[in-house]
Amino acid sequence: MTCQPYESPDAVETNTGGAAAASRRTASDESRLSLAMKELKSAGWYWGNLSANEAKEILRDAAEGTFLVRDSSQSNYLFTISAVTSAGPTNLRIEYDQGKFKLDSVLLVRPRLKQFDSVVHLVDHYFRMSLVSHKTPPSTPSSSTVPLLLTRPAYAAITPLQHLCRVTINRHTRRVRDLPLPNRLKDYVADYAYHV
Repeated sequence: MTCQPYESPDAVETNTGGAAAASRRTASDESRLSLAMKELKSAGWYWGNLSANEAKEILRDAAEGTFLVRDSSQSNYLFTISAVTSAGPTNLRIEYDQGKFKLDSVLLVRPRLKQFDSVVHLVDHYFRMSLVSHKTPPSTPSSSTVPLLLTRPAYAAITPLQHLCRVTINRHTRRVRDLPLPNRLKDYVADYAYHV
């Protein structure tokens, strides 16, 4: 037989407050994930429920740096980046923790990895880094590492010309509001302010 400890009304309120805070976090996570998913779907290089083998087949003849994002086949991750490296196709899981996305990595590197509000923001960051590193002469990597480049998105379908135009505009300026465009077009370009 077990005995339940007596809880004062203050303790009950604290526990209820804890449940309310957890509920707010869950609602916040749902909202954040919903926005991230909407943004990801508009990117054009999100393939949804695709297996690692299917991704490998899609990327089989693609150039180094070609990538796509798909749902992760592992239940404790939401998404995976499949990319072509100099050693062939590889997969990188994307973690979601406390409202932020980051690449999965070994424990020693994990604290140094940047965190992002969305998957598109994460991919955009590594895309821009890849473009810079792709232009500079390669350093001599260690035999155990393969440089990751994300330079060419593999689109899941024919991408609308309007979307490709706003990506191009965003690659060339951050001052979208100063462009001689109608406000409706400025809003459309600013709605997806990424380079990829």
